[in-house]
Amino acid sequence: MTNQLYYGDNLDILRKHIADESVDLVYLDPPFNSNASYNVLFKAPDGHESHAQMEAFDDTWHWTDVAERAFDEVMISGNTDAAEMLRAMRSFLKENDMMAYLAMMAVRLLELHRVLKKTGSLYLHCDPTAGHYLKILLDAIFGNTNFRNEFIWKRSSSHADTKQGMKRGGRIHDLIFFYSKTSSYTWNPVFTSYDDSYVEGSYKYVDENGRRYREGDLTAAKPGGDVSYEWRIKRRLNSDERWVADIENEHLNPLEDWEYLGVQPYKGRFWAYSKENMAKICGMRGRSFTAAQAFLSSKDILTNNPVFPFKTSGSTSTL
Repeated sequence: MTNQLYYGDNLDILRKHIADESVDLVYLDPPFNSNASYNVLFKAPDGHESHAQMEAFDDTWHWTDVAERAFDEVMISGNTDAAEMLRAMRSFLKENDMMAYLAMMAVRLLELHRVLKKTGSLYLHCDPTAGHYLKILLDAIFGNTNFRNEFIWKRSSSHADTKQGMKRGGRIHDLIFFYSKTSSYTWNPVFTSYDDSYVEGSYKYVDENGRRYREGDLTAAKPGGDVSYEWRIKRRLNSDERWVADIENEHLNPLEDWEYLGVQPYKGRFWAYSKENMAKICGMRGRSFTAAQAFLSSKDILTNNPVFPFKTSGSTSTL
């Protein structure tokens, strides 16, 4: 199946051409049942227009014999969880457009589950119109323990149409549900740079070498081990310099023009680290005795953020 492109109704393709547990990754961007209209893109192999395709690209689903047949196929699929969930949805929604959409999606999701390898994953792109129903359906088919993430795809240019009389917040995002087939799935971390505003706000200090860093408190609210010791610090006499850690125990043989102190944590607090680990953390000269420096480096970047913006370039929208 390497580099194979299939053209037609995906349900037919899945059943006729895709073997069990042969697919590593599925990304699907089905119609959202949002009453949008799309151009007809394909016909069935024999030349007639596919019913599923006509429904999909009108993006308005209706309860017809086709939807009833899809529902029946889920009932006899052997996946009792999916069958029970879809039956419960039909009891609640009745035979309406949303139920037709869910039946058509369910029978396809069962096939996608079948063709996924045990290490495979599925990403389903939808919007809030039917996202809550699809999430429950995915739980039934893949198992709720195999739900990994709900990614929020935020549209930066959307608005609430308040001037047109809308009395609600703006619909400004799509959803991407991430499921794996088992707990042993492939996961490749995705990295992206921090926003400049975050870097400037969180890493606001700059050392003599031009490296940005942030400071973190070295105390903790609860004790854990040897965390009540006296910590030795020093600074130049009669200066406004910050106190720094006396790692070398210089106070035992004090230098001229330096002053030395032994300090305890703030009242009601404890050192967050053992004395040995504190010495490692404060090992760099010039480091404050109450704050640990964390430098911004190529490794300190945002990874796998479940909320990401919808970026635009001209008339084309991309991640």
